[in-house]
Amino acid sequence: MGNKINDPIARLMGLRYKSHPWHGLEVGDDAPEVVTAFIEMVPTDTIKYELDKVSGYIRIDRPQKYSTVVPALYGFIPQSFCGDSIADYCMERSGRQNIKGDGDPLDICVLTERSISHGDIIASVKPIGGFRMLDGDEADDKIIAVLRNDATYRAYNDIAELPHIVVDRLKHYFLTYKDMPAEDRDSEQRQRKVEIVATYGREESYEVIRRSLEDYKNHFQNLEEILRHV
Repeated sequence: MGNKINDPIARLMGLRYKSHPWHGLEVGDDAPEVVTAFIEMVPTDTIKYELDKVSGYIRIDRPQKYSTVVPALYGFIPQSFCGDSIADYCMERSGRQNIKGDGDPLDICVLTERSISHGDIIASVKPIGGFRMLDGDEADDKIIAVLRNDATYRAYNDIAELPHIVVDRLKHYFLTYKDMPAEDRDSEQRQRKVEIVATYGREESYEVIRRSLEDYKNHFQNLEEILRHV
């Protein structure tokens, strides 16, 4: 999927039809140092939105039950997948066992000084670190990035350089955004434990991104062939 589309008919179809955000957008020639991010949610959203994997449209997942809102632009890296390589790396770095990838594209948070009013957009961003997050027995890494050429955040090159309050807000969101009121869950035991087992810097975020791109190629290795015959 990384090759440029040269077929004239395919190019014309690209003018008529919207690209699928997960499969149809390019991650960028400079990945992992600079990547394309597809933004699903912005800090003003009180509804949790997420990609419908089949249609490529943004759908409503659920209203936010509490006052917690995402403290940064939130989305995923196109043509990424959290599969076996991501899971292996998580186990290697964390010492945990029996971890699997969550089967979703790699999540990314993007810091910017500007107020952006809606999602369903793409942005060129610079990864500076990430959180090694576990959702039950699934690896659910969150890459932290800054908007490329942002007037304020472009000066940051590693998550260790960020103000602690910025990192703490991001952590708090991810550790609580799946919380549900007692009346909405059958029992305390049925809620999967969400935990951040490590915060890592820029170089390790590059390795996580590389592995997610490789997982995508392995998982969707026949996708390009299928699309040729559609």
